[in-house]
Amino acid sequence: MRDPILFRRTDVLSPDESDYWKDLLYRVSKIGTEVEVAPPKGEARSRLETFLHEALGPSGSMENLGPFGVLDVTPEHSGLEVRFIGRQPHFEALHKQYSAIFAILQEGGARVRATCGLHFHLLTPTLAEPAPEIILANMWNLVRRYAPELRFLTSAGANRGALCRHRMYCSHLEMVRLSPGWMTMGKIAQELKDSPRTPEHQNFLNLEHLGFTTTGDILPLHLEFRFPDMHFSPLTVAAESLLFLGLLLKAVDLSQYGVVHVGKIVPWQRKVDLLDMLSNNDGDLATSGTGAVTDEVVSELSEGAEELLDLLAPVYDRIGHGAALEVLRALARRPISLLRSAGYSWEEIEGVLQEAMTADDVGLDDTDRRLMQGIELVEWSNLPSLEAWQWHAARELYLTPQELERRLQLLAKRRGVRWEPRLGTFMFTS
Repeated sequence: MRDPILFRRTDVLSPDESDYWKDLLYRVSKIGTEVEVAPPKGEARSRLETFLHEALGPSGSMENLGPFGVLDVTPEHSGLEVRFIGRQPHFEALHKQYSAIFAILQEGGARVRATCGLHFHLLTPTLAEPAPEIILANMWNLVRRYAPELRFLTSAGANRGALCRHRMYCSHLEMVRLSPGWMTMGKIAQELKDSPRTPEHQNFLNLEHLGFTTTGDILPLHLEFRFPDMHFSPLTVAAESLLFLGLLLKAVDLSQYGVVHVGKIVPWQRKVDLLDMLSNNDGDLATSGTGAVTDEVVSELSEGAEELLDLLAPVYDRIGHGAALEVLRALARRPISLLRSAGYSWEEIEGVLQEAMTADDVGLDDTDRRLMQGIELVEWSNLPSLEAWQWHAARELYLTPQELERRLQLLAKRRGVRWEPRLGTFMFTS
């Protein structure tokens, strides 16, 4: 993180408390989405609504996932909104789910327009104890600090002059002025509720579903990220889901030290200026007017997005979703908006993102699987040293030591591996 500044707090988490909350929130957090689409041009939305009801089989119950994880399909200002039941985020499972769903949406003629958002809800339905307020404070300030980069990374407009939806749907105006450096998160939530210029539910990061205890801690913990634009990229939805989980877990890490600051005055003002360039009400219809976003500004936003992902990278190493990080890095360089403005189709966009994923996340060959089995079942143990184990495994798998090392590095990204001297073997850490 460039120029890190922390607000000092008396309620910082101990290392043990941090480990506890990271583990607990990883176990109980679910990510659900609200997908907004428009019907075919010139066609009443009733036909598409009927088609989606029949094809998606919404369960109507949060306790019943149904065939596609769809809760309901309802009319909305953009046309139709499809709400998904939250589930524990797993990259491959989410990719598979949204691939099937987006194929059905497109089969029915659904379109993505500038009025269409893609809202992500981070829920903790089984959390039975209040989360420390400092975790929410760090989440709030992480989103504030990297707001222009997050808006850029999740943009999906169709041309350079309209990279994203306009500000009304996901306003940053209140967020940039409200700081946990001198306000409690309960006070910030109340300010958002009472704001005369931004409806509560249309904030960049919506806090309206939170609850606060008498001591200021958080229960229920339910956040809504409203800024992503709607698109038809399953890989991106899966990666964005892991992005928001990653932000939450990083907020826990930071809570051992204080509350992260948005930055020094001049860099922070530049962040606000970037937000205004990206997210405004100056475009045609429902788009932002992004003509001021030059190639130099794009490079600046990409650099900031890479900084955020470098900060989050240890989280993905820990939870074993390296594929999500690779997709996010590709989007930091060229978000969907830039790919669409360059003429890429939805299928071609998926191809670009697929290429960005590392080989082990794309697929494992038979030798990879045999190597995994050898480690999982502790087949090659009691070797006197790490080097001796590598030579033994290489002979067993008919690999050169260099090729074995390459495959071990890929497995380390996927599962994590460590040398266990007591057993004389490698072991997985996840």
